[in-house]
Amino acid sequence: DIYHDACNCPLQTPDEWAASVGCPVAYTQIEHDLDPFKSINMTQVATEAVEKFHHKGRRSICHYKIVNNQVYRKCYGEHVGFNMFTDAILLSLARKMLLPDFEFFMNLGDWPLENKADAERPIPVLSWCGSKNAFDIVLPTYDITEATLQMMGRITLDIFSTQANTGPKWENKSDIAFWRGRDSRKERLQLVEMALKHPQLIDAKLTRMFFFPKNETKYGQLAPQISFFDFFKYKYQLNIDGTVAAYRLPYLLVGDSVVFKQESEYYEHFYSRLKPHVHYVPVKQDLSDLLKKIQWARENDETVKEIARNGQEFAREHLTPADILCYHVRVFQQYAKRLKTKPEVNADFELVSQPEDSSPCSCPASNPQRTHGGEL
Repeated sequence: DIYHDACNCPLQTPDEWAASVGCPVAYTQIEHDLDPFKSINMTQVATEAVEKFHHKGRRSICHYKIVNNQVYRKCYGEHVGFNMFTDAILLSLARKMLLPDFEFFMNLGDWPLENKADAERPIPVLSWCGSKNAFDIVLPTYDITEATLQMMGRITLDIFSTQANTGPKWENKSDIAFWRGRDSRKERLQLVEMALKHPQLIDAKLTRMFFFPKNETKYGQLAPQISFFDFFKYKYQLNIDGTVAAYRLPYLLVGDSVVFKQESEYYEHFYSRLKPHVHYVPVKQDLSDLLKKIQWARENDETVKEIARNGQEFAREHLTPADILCYHVRVFQQYAKRLKTKPEVNADFELVSQPEDSSPCSCPASNPQRTHGGEL
């Protein structure tokens, strides 16, 4: 059965829902992320996580508890507004299925928290971005998750809207590498300087400066922001890290252009399934081989076109809204199985209420044999 996303009809178990949608049974990345956490004692974790990660003005975290298919949270930190993204996905899943009772800590910042070098006994914390140097358990980014939940309610940048606006046909696209963005990493500044020296190969401009001093002599004037769909007038898309991984990669992949991806310690939930030279063109972290790679692309147009097609097919197969929901469900399932005890709601936790829906929902009669908080 199909319902509006706001309809509160949780009649299936997570496995029943996953089977109906066609979710993979397992994900290698989830297995990798959870491998250090064979058994999770949340009483211990709750104390250690707050002591280690609650730094006012620097880090913000939320302790979530799902009990009887209702969502509760307690947040720590000065800037906790990003809890709205975790609230939204948990509430959406709770409207679709009977979630088990479980609890976890969510990192509300971009940077992964649990550094491998500082953690003899790592704390399980969920984050939107992973790092080769961290133990964080990775969820799909708030960006693609919000697009998944909002795409039926408003015009938004999402996988489907992007694949419908991929610009001119390949042969009519400009064979120049394209990039726009803010100054959130030194390599982005290096890219802009490179573009000023080689405009016949690269069109890269800053749209905002916040992290570094403005210098129009070195970096040129700030460029106005343009529609993301206009990116695809160019064959070559540059994916350069920002503060962490650049969250635009899913949309660059699904467009009809090839992605030149900077090597990085940071990753999103799907990066481990991407193959260099198959789904994208790899570029060294310091961009020292970028000019050479662009020239190679110009001389091997059919090969590059095939890489672009492979990347697009990957996004269509693994990054659709259903895939994003599936990944969340599988993370929560596998995480919940590792908890030693079920959570209890404390008086200082806030109930995150389901939104009031003005449109009628005709949910079928609930199954009396179904109960909240069952086994996954």
